[in-house]
Amino acid sequence: MPDASSPAYAALPDAWEPSPPIPLDGVLERHRFGPLLTAFFALVAGLLLFQGLSAVAVVVLLALRGVDLAGMMADLPAVLEQHADLFITANTIGQALGLAVPSFLLARLHARRATAFLRLRTPDALMLVLAVVGLLALTPVVQWAGTLNEALPLPEALREWDRMQMELVEKVLLGRFSMTFSLVMLALTPALCEELLFRGYVQRQAERGLGAAGGILASGLIFGLYHLRLTQLLPLSLLGLYLAFLAWRTGSLWVPVAVHFFNNAFAVAAAAYVSNRPDLDISSLEQLDVPWYIALGGLALFAVVGLAMRRRARLLLAPRRAPDLA
Repeated sequence: MPDASSPAYAALPDAWEPSPPIPLDGVLERHRFGPLLTAFFALVAGLLLFQGLSAVAVVVLLALRGVDLAGMMADLPAVLEQHADLFITANTIGQALGLAVPSFLLARLHARRATAFLRLRTPDALMLVLAVVGLLALTPVVQWAGTLNEALPLPEALREWDRMQMELVEKVLLGRFSMTFSLVMLALTPALCEELLFRGYVQRQAERGLGAAGGILASGLIFGLYHLRLTQLLPLSLLGLYLAFLAWRTGSLWVPVAVHFFNNAFAVAAAAYVSNRPDLDISSLEQLDVPWYIALGGLALFAVVGLAMRRRARLLLAPRRAPDLA
């Protein structure tokens, strides 16, 4: 059997990898499973595992606290409000075991250098700063996209489903938890686990099957659909596209993880602010109208940031001669 550096193995070209191309020496590669097929499998399996493990964790944690299953199903909103910390903990368990762990294991089935496959490499500091500035510039554009999404003619059943989801989210976000607990459970964990699946594994496979642009587009749109909130499909997809662009442009998964964390942390901080303002609610903040000229200004700043990131990428990659990122 050839070793990992043998030319008998296919290789994954990566302009950001300091060592030679990543050998595709895993069992899925030896059996020629297509990248789009495995990406689809990862999405379906991740969704099912996340939902299933979260549900099991909720039942177990509530049982340990003395809440029986019949009582939980009889009045789920009340149980959620009373035991919100357990639902958050169960959600964290589901994300870790259903999204993050399978993503790493699947990457390992493609390449023994799984961290390189997932782009888990140290980011450039300036790129990281530019990425966060880009998020700030994109925020009014995302908010404007949400307003546009709300104006679309969606069936009332979908809007009712979204309202029910939002009510549950509000009960969780407005819980009286410590800021540390909220940031770890509601900001850091989703940022890390979702990025490992969407930008780490799925995007890498989509890029192999569809090219860089196709991989970014697929990762962003799937991210928007994954949250099952069609009334927020446009802003979520826009955010997903930006995170996918960052993974490709910077060559490091830690950059979209950091940006995703900052985005979630802002939502946690906003919820903490709303909890002390009885005249406000989460929905009103989410549906806040942004004037078109503010969104246009944000888009202009975002374009400047994008050009700066392109220039920085060229500078960093010049010794490695990577015309594909030019």
